[in-house]
Amino acid sequence: MEPSVRLAASNACRACLRSSAAHASRPSMTRAFSKSTSPRPLRKTSSSNRLIHSKRPIPPVQTKGNLSRSLSLFGEQSKLAEDNSVGQGPAAAYENQSRPPILRPDDLFHSFTNSPIPEIRRRAAFIRQHGRCPHPDHSPTGSGAPAHVDFECPDCGIPVYCSDHHWAEDYEAHLKICDTLRQINEDDHDLRSGRFFPEFEYAGPQMEEAAVNMTNWDTFLYTRLFEAINDDRNMRQVTRLLTYPVTIGSILHELSPYNIRKGGRLTPEGLKSLSALRYTLHPPMTGGGEDIKGLRPEAPPVRIFILGARAESSLPRNVWVQLAHLFPRGKFHLIFIGPESMANRDDEFPLPPRTPSNPFGAIVEDRVWPTMKISTIVDYYHTLHKTGQFYPYDPYFDCFVMFHPGLGHPASSHEWAETVSLLLETKAPIIVTGYTQYDMDRDIEWVRKTCKGEFDLLMEPGENTFRSLRWDLNDLDPQDISCGNWGVWAFRGKRYEATTKNAE
Repeated sequence: MEPSVRLAASNACRACLRSSAAHASRPSMTRAFSKSTSPRPLRKTSSSNRLIHSKRPIPPVQTKGNLSRSLSLFGEQSKLAEDNSVGQGPAAAYENQSRPPILRPDDLFHSFTNSPIPEIRRRAAFIRQHGRCPHPDHSPTGSGAPAHVDFECPDCGIPVYCSDHHWAEDYEAHLKICDTLRQINEDDHDLRSGRFFPEFEYAGPQMEEAAVNMTNWDTFLYTRLFEAINDDRNMRQVTRLLTYPVTIGSILHELSPYNIRKGGRLTPEGLKSLSALRYTLHPPMTGGGEDIKGLRPEAPPVRIFILGARAESSLPRNVWVQLAHLFPRGKFHLIFIGPESMANRDDEFPLPPRTPSNPFGAIVEDRVWPTMKISTIVDYYHTLHKTGQFYPYDPYFDCFVMFHPGLGHPASSHEWAETVSLLLETKAPIIVTGYTQYDMDRDIEWVRKTCKGEFDLLMEPGENTFRSLRWDLNDLDPQDISCGNWGVWAFRGKRYEATTKNAE
């Protein structure tokens, strides 16, 4: 995650901006060579196929105590102003007209090389240094040697070919992704424009009497009482962060869009596993109280192990709290595990020493929310598993999540071989996401080849209802575009049921 992104916009939540730009700004080894067989064109939305989830301001909801309808991510950070011409509605309360934004909303398109943002100019230099020209002449069967990109397309502003001659010759192929690259360009400039980001204010606790509609992003944000987001660019920015907790919540929730009906993608084995977790996360009312007579036994927290954690471990904690809001009576313990789980976070939490009471140097955040605790462990999961650190495992209380892990990627598959076999032993559900269709299919093929006959498919692979709406660019290959958590599927270790015959 690029540290300079932390200061991208002085009047927006730095953690949000840092996390939103994580995958786009930092080249990932897992994605270094992943290419979709056919790049997906720009996903355009219109009023005919996209429900704007609110065209009117949402009145505040009265809640008990001091809880307000929305929780601000900005804390004590001073709120700096935008230009008068940029109306942001509720954001006006935070403005003091002290400094205009660096870029205006109608001036977001700039070539990467000539961008007014220093971080983007440095990114352009990185792309030129590592990106390869996709022209057929530079292919293994072509007439020329491989060459780095140097020419910026005037339509998308990103270095994509070695010369204008090759760009012109291959223009028809470039048109398939040109609009999407331009959108990526403008979104990156918007993220660092210095404007106020009202979309980064998240909704507060959910009333138990109000059901959440998980049909799509618009109905979810509306029924969760988020502030109205009527701009496609703002929607892309906010879903870039929310896709992580909402993807998990959309699968575990009793109102999940994934079901066992035709087209619902859930398998009979998946219904068994998820029903166990839903039983824990949606407990019945016990009639308990605060006095001695009202004491009732409570189930332990549901442990969600997020393996191979990278950018998701440094998301603002208010983003992960959205998962707790979906389950008002459930309790969570999020456990981020992986050698990169604390990357670029040394200024926040220096790694604690390994002691007998904390043998793996775990960082524990136990005051994130009354029903949520977060732990971060910089180590491989198979190392922890062998020590019995998290034993015993229970399908009613445990779940594993891997966000685009690259199980089948040649550069990272060897790191997962030992881990996946141990995960199957727990019999707990394993949720996996992928950057693209190609990335997801490659992971599934690797699991089928490595664990043949030892796992059950819980959810058929397909596009994630709550994928990020913002597209990302792989700096190592400008032709490789993807989006966070594009696809999702789930599996677990096979359960063998013994049957007996009556002895007669």
